[in-house]
Amino acid sequence: MARQRTDLLSKLTDAGEEAINRLHDAPGADRLLAVATNMRDRVDELTKKVRGIDAMEKRLRDLERQVEKLSGGAKKTASRSRSAAKSTASRSRAAAKSTTAKARSTATRRSSSSRKKS
Repeated sequence: MARQRTDLLSKLTDAGEEAINRLHDAPGADRLLAVATNMRDRVDELTKKVRGIDAMEKRLRDLERQVEKLSGGAKKTASRSRSAAKSTASRSRAAAKSTTAKARSTATRRSSSSRKKS
């Protein structure tokens, strides 16, 4: 049984070697090989960059904590000013809508009164 496995493995090895030789002799194989090599290099570069991202995220978290400590109560003030700005903006929109509605009703009354006169 061990002999059959080695025979099978040797047959597979020979078939693989033949396939590689055929690919090497095929037209355009050099371009394919160049693309594969180039892709491997790019994947290596990307892997290095991704590893660096983890370290940068850790540094960013640390810096954010330092900013929080140094700023103290600045967050509370900022949230109050944002909510005040939102309420002012919503009041402005509501006033604009009511003004537009009044103008429409006035225009409708004028057009209906001019129709009656005609």
